[in-house]
Order: sequence, then structure tokens, then C-alpha cells
Amino acid sequence: MAIKQYSLAKDGSRRLAPGFKVREFRCRDGSDVVMIDESLVVLLQAIREHFGKAVVITSGYRTAAHNKSVGGAAYSQHLYGRAADIRVQGIPVEQLAAYAETCLPGTGGIGRYPAKGFVHVDVRKAKSRWAG
Repeated sequence: MAIKQYSLAKDGSRRLAPGFKVREFRCRDGSDVVMIDESLVVLLQAIREHFGKAVVITSGYRTAAHNKSVGGAAYSQHLYGRAADIRVQGIPVEQLAAYAETCLPGTGGIGRYPAKGFVHVDVRKAKSRWAG
């Protein structure tokens, strides 16, 4: 699958999957460009269908400046539209991460942030796991 570029102004309401629109992946700095990897959308839709609840994206695509301002990793997958920090109402971080693990066996990134109440998921080719 491919990384696609969207305009928040023109494409913000565009539906990417039954549960997601372009605007949900936007950078929180207000920039118009939104980069989204189609594989990430497929992963997030699978998570939504599994739990039967909305998946809230607290951080999706990030511009380099915004990524630096929030203390993101230098080569964060957010910069490429391949990552999302997510939460699902009523689902503990460990349960959400465990299901993501079944979707990404041997690949992708999964970061557990129980103190902050979210899980980072990304669709990189290599496998990476961590707790923050």
C-alpha cells in the first residue's frame, strides 16, 4: 500500500474507511498537508471492528516542526504518515496493545503508554516494541 498526501481544507471530510476521515489524521499544528499510509488506515479499521468502538487518534501525521515541539523521535513514523497514537474508550492500554500485536505479528511498531492512556501503532516494515 502507499502513502498518500491530502489537503485538510479540501479532503478533511473524505472518508478513508468506514470509521475514519482524513481530518482525524491531521497534524495538530494546523498545517494543511496530511500524509497517511493506507496500511495504517486498514490497521485502525481492524482495531475499530474488533472492539466495536471508535478509535480516537490523539496524534497522527506530524510535520517535522510539530514532531520536534512535542519531543517526538528524530525519525518518528508520524513524520511519514505511518503512525497513530490511539485510545479506545473503556479498553485498557494493555488490551489494546495486545490486539494490535495480533494484527502486526513480526512487523510494525507498538508502543505502550499506560500512564498517558494511549497506544502508539505504526506500519513500519521492521518490528519494534517499547513502553513509554
